[in-house]
Amino acid sequence: MSRIAVVDDEKNIRELIRIALEREYYDILEYPDGLEAWNFFRREMPDLIILDILMPKMDGIELCKNIRNIPAGKKVPLIFLSSRDEEIDKVLGLESGADDYVTKPFSIRELTARIRSALRRIENREDNGASRHTGTAHCGELLLDENRYAVFWKNTPLEFTVTEFRIIINLAANPGFIKTRGQLMAAAFPEDNFPNERAADSHIKRIRKKFLECDENFNALEAVYGLGYRWRRAEQ
Repeated sequence: MSRIAVVDDEKNIRELIRIALEREYYDILEYPDGLEAWNFFRREMPDLIILDILMPKMDGIELCKNIRNIPAGKKVPLIFLSSRDEEIDKVLGLESGADDYVTKPFSIRELTARIRSALRRIENREDNGASRHTGTAHCGELLLDENRYAVFWKNTPLEFTVTEFRIIINLAANPGFIKTRGQLMAAAFPEDNFPNERAADSHIKRIRKKFLECDENFNALEAVYGLGYRWRRAEQ
């Protein structure tokens, strides 16, 4: 049974989600603020986290960054659930390390579908790692290990979420070819019926930042104005 943490200062929201997800046989943990949730997550990480942005003691953005900064929290799916529907808030949420963003009022059916999709990505990663003996791909200085969802740039290991890894491998598998935002998000969320194309830019920005922190001259990931993104061919 997967454990899902719901972090929201609105009790009625937590109860609504808990009742709906318990019907799907999930084990639900509830936290009324970010600090209480963080004190638990530092000791033990759930299988998936749903969190609000505006909360007392520690807001969702800070909590998300804290989770991504510890080894146990780097691969856990994070979904923001917030009444803040401004574009800048969605960008901040995704760039802080979240995988997805759902705005209030929300559809329980859509939220449940996104949760199932995120958990299937984790299950598929574990199954692939157990069943395959080799699964590496090279693209110039880039090495991708599909068994461990690991990325190496110039022999330096980098930490990426499952969502980010799927975007990278979709780009690197077709160097020189332009991938639209829709194609990238479909690759990142193949099990999802509600892919958010607008989230592609935020994921790409976070991916590029991680490469640049490793190599200040990194330029393999290019934006193509009005079309999408591409991974440079080695000879370009």
